Amino acid sequence: MGSPEFDDLQVIDLLPCVSFAGIERMVSATPPAQYVVKIQSYSSLSKNSVGKYESGVFEAGGYKWKLVLYPNGNKSKNVKDHVSLYLSMVETSSLPSGWEVHALVRFFLRDQDKDNYLIIQDAMRKEWHFHGMKLECGFDQFIPLKTLNDAQNGYLMDDTCVFGAEVSVTKEKSTGQGENLLMIKGAISQKHVWKVDNFWKLDKEFYDSKVFMAGNYKWKIRLYPNGKGSGLEGFVSLYLVSADTDTLPPGTKVFAGFSLRVMDQLQGNNVTGNANHWFSASDQQQGWGKFISHISVRHLYGYLTNDACLVEAEVTVLGVLNAL
Repeated sequence: MGSPEFDDLQVIDLLPCVSFAGIERMVSATPPAQYVVKIQSYSSLSKNSVGKYESGVFEAGGYKWKLVLYPNGNKSKNVKDHVSLYLSMVETSSLPSGWEVHALVRFFLRDQDKDNYLIIQDAMRKEWHFHGMKLECGFDQFIPLKTLNDAQNGYLMDDTCVFGAEVSVTKEKSTGQGENLLMIKGAISQKHVWKVDNFWKLDKEFYDSKVFMAGNYKWKIRLYPNGKGSGLEGFVSLYLVSADTDTLPPGTKVFAGFSLRVMDQLQGNNVTGNANHWFSASDQQQGWGKFISHISVRHLYGYLTNDACLVEAEVTVLGVLNAL
């Protein structure tokens, strides 16, 4: 639904503000300037176990937002007998490091009987501060279900209700500095074994294993059969590659400890490399150019069986760094 039409010169007929429990309520004949959400067959949300509804994205003050509605209360915050309503800032990955947005936020609920709007805002905090670690504001107890369902109030008529929001950005800043480092306690290692067939027939620059998961991130093993960098011609080069750093927010790095090994399939005398590395969008792979020589592969029994070798990766995500 697009933005409702409104007249900048229209006189707003506001009833006196009523403030209690940190919430300020008033009534206006003017609809919200930015966005309204009309929900028909509202009771079907509960009947169909829709505990959370997110609106479409709308723009205000040069930023993108959406409304997040919990028709029977936000269970994650133990809310009961109320509607929970929040404003969420979205599409923030392209914002510069250290960004912060201050905004005046008002939430609306239409009285369809009187054709006006109940406006609810924070009585103590006129401005909400949005930043990388706080993307959402609103009210756990926006309105009691009993009040919403009372036909005399006009908020729910013919099983239809209308919510809205008005956002006015008052201040913007970006320090370009700041970071949050989360080191992971009790991190769990994940192993992945890759069988490389027809080794001496490999003719491409490099080959990748299937993507595997470790620490909620995606990884793959990359093998250069004829070497890379210092290992060109005469060595096999082996690297661990982050498979999803392209999709990580700017400034995000994943710190991983890992082992790569070419396995001796007969005697267990594996060739192993161990390292720690910060993986990011600009630094996606780490490993060894001279991991194992062609002479070793060719002449030492066990590394090739029926022209196939086994390569194993063991990865432990130790920490994640995000820009604030």
